[in-house]
Amino acid sequence: MKEDRISALQNHLRKNGRASIEELCSLFSISKNTIRRDINELEKQNYIKKVYGGVILNDTKTTEPFESREVKNKDEKQQIGSLASNLVEDGDIIYIDSGTTTMCMIPHLAARKNLTIITNNLHVITSSLPFSNLNIICTGGIFLRRTNSFIGIEAVNSLKQYNISKSFVATTGLSIEKGLTNSSSFEYDIKRYISENCKQIIVLADNTKFDRVSLMTYYDLKSIQVLVTDKEPDATYIKFFNDYNINLVIP
Repeated sequence: MKEDRISALQNHLRKNGRASIEELCSLFSISKNTIRRDINELEKQNYIKKVYGGVILNDTKTTEPFESREVKNKDEKQQIGSLASNLVEDGDIIYIDSGTTTMCMIPHLAARKNLTIITNNLHVITSSLPFSNLNIICTGGIFLRRTNSFIGIEAVNSLKQYNISKSFVATTGLSIEKGLTNSSSFEYDIKRYISENCKQIIVLADNTKFDRVSLMTYYDLKSIQVLVTDKEPDATYIKFFNDYNINLVIP
């Protein structure tokens, strides 16, 4: 029974990415002490990581390192970064998400005045250093080397202090059925929070991200306001964007 339960627990986490202790106790009709013993066993196998109130899937195998993602489709990402920067106005307070496309916005913001950038990404911070006009606020939190991002409850809580006018978010994949998905379960909370609590969500995604589904859905595609990409998607997406009044920005 224990082996079957742990196998079922693994399947549940593969599907959902995370779970609370209460959820697992209810799902398997077992006590907290029993589920904690199962969790300890999976943690020893490096399959999961404990977080406050629950567990998350260890995404080491699902998340490609930042450095290798950075060199893929580099020209397209630079083009998207330039297009997205045109949506930024003087005096804006914006959030720039962790991603190899979103960081490409920084050089194109050099002429903006009184611009405040809030970010959880180390590359966005270091790329901003040459530009004295950019006011940078870091979320803080736990630094995750694999994604070059700050994560955790501290990062999410810091965002609650600020009135962000526009959020420029990254995604590992997007689809009409599954929405915006991300390969890192560790980044889920911050992506989810910023998507649900900012008036204007602007998604930056090159053409390879379409019809791609990754580990966890963090937001519904129909709820975004703008999508910036490097070429026109197929007719199905064009119709979807028109139906939900999503502004498509392409070269």
